[in-house]
Amino acid sequence: MFVDERIVTLFKRNAHHTLTYWSLFFSFGLCIAFLGPTILDLQCQTNSTLSQITWVFFAQQFCLLIGSSIGGVFRKTLFSALAALCVSALMISVIFAIIPLCNNVLVLAIAMAVSGLAMGIIDTIANIQLVTIYQKDSAVFLQALHFFIGFGALVSPLIADPFLSETGCGNHTENGTEIMHHFRNMLRNSPIAEHNINQTDLPHEANEGSTVHYAFWIMAIINLPVPIAVLFLIYREQLIPCCPGGTPRLLDKDDLPCVTSCSDTGHGNLFSCCQNDNMRGLPVSFFMIHILGGMVLFMTDGIVGAYAGFVYTYAVAPPMSLPNKTAGYLASIFWAAITAGRLLSIPLSYRFQPGRLLMFNLAGAIVTVLMLLIFYTSSVFLFVGTCLCGLFLSSIFPCMLAYTEDILDYQGCATSVLVTCAGMGEMVMQVLVGSIIQSKGSYSFLLCGMIIACIGFILFIGLLLFQKMHRNYLTGTGAPKLNSLIFPCRNNENGL
Repeated sequence: MFVDERIVTLFKRNAHHTLTYWSLFFSFGLCIAFLGPTILDLQCQTNSTLSQITWVFFAQQFCLLIGSSIGGVFRKTLFSALAALCVSALMISVIFAIIPLCNNVLVLAIAMAVSGLAMGIIDTIANIQLVTIYQKDSAVFLQALHFFIGFGALVSPLIADPFLSETGCGNHTENGTEIMHHFRNMLRNSPIAEHNINQTDLPHEANEGSTVHYAFWIMAIINLPVPIAVLFLIYREQLIPCCPGGTPRLLDKDDLPCVTSCSDTGHGNLFSCCQNDNMRGLPVSFFMIHILGGMVLFMTDGIVGAYAGFVYTYAVAPPMSLPNKTAGYLASIFWAAITAGRLLSIPLSYRFQPGRLLMFNLAGAIVTVLMLLIFYTSSVFLFVGTCLCGLFLSSIFPCMLAYTEDILDYQGCATSVLVTCAGMGEMVMQVLVGSIIQSKGSYSFLLCGMIIACIGFILFIGLLLFQKMHRNYLTGTGAPKLNSLIFPCRNNENGL
């Protein structure tokens, strides 16, 4: 068979949990992708500049980081984990519904901060639960999990596209429009500001005729079945207090022996991981695998966040100067490529080791951004390069998660560290790249991507070196001591 029968059996045994976690990442994808194509309409709605609206990205990603860091707190029992997931998914629908009412950039930033907190909790809990359930077989299911991020992120721009304004802010008076266009043309014809000024840098009046609010309300309705699905899982597991016979539990003991007693020794929240007494005496390679794996995702997820957030802004600015509607398809193509890449990575992760896939994807991302830099005036290659960039970046996060967890035998804090670093990377890179575009011009968008991708590749080479060091340590004289430190459950089962 194309897929091992054992994998199919594992999936059937945990199908309800797995499908629910996948649906939650659909919500995550919806929420993470809508800002890019709607940024100019939201800029008009809040009467702000590009540099001001960029802080909305920061607010979302900063709280996503906080949510990722504290998400593990809610997985002490299955009930607390599912309850947190249900509230988080419901909160995303509520935020979608109220975004059209945010006429001030500060209010919008607060709304996005709340959504980011919900996204971070979903990110950490869903990843940890799947890794806990499937362990060494988790690579395939993690690829599928992150496919649903891409699917949700693909749907979000497609919903928004019909409601996007053609000209950003269109309801100015006739004279005002003429004066503004004349002013912009003067700036664009200036040799100094040719690539530094574009229409998104200037404050806009509120676009009273905008219909983008319908897109947010549609996304709120589409997302509603997700918290309902989580609530149904809670009911099915008999965890609702009013249901007779319901007792909170983590997972069936027959499915996961030793999980309940060891839940605090591995995949907890980031702070409990850092305070874990069992990590004392571990080799440097153990900690460097966490650090370098997290830094690679800091760079690569930073590229994903920055590219999805600013490719639209880059496309409508000189030298591309694409129409707004045409540029709006770039975000959809990028997320469609990520979705397709993650779908393709499901069978590939079964056939190839995560390390090989990571090397191929990182090298492919560097080559793609380099080609985009070379053909920076070609609108056709911008679409082709966007597709290729999405394909290569699509599976780096789940591959890195499976790769590091496999090295550490699923006993470290890799999941919490990687999720946190990925969220931090998106937060920092979006603000950094947005600020550089504002000050240095649109061409710097691709230059930043190239530099970040090269740094990520260098860090991955370092990770490979420390991975070999850790393997040598495990097979050397220090292995018994390490096993006694990171496998306390197995010692307890043997009466040690």
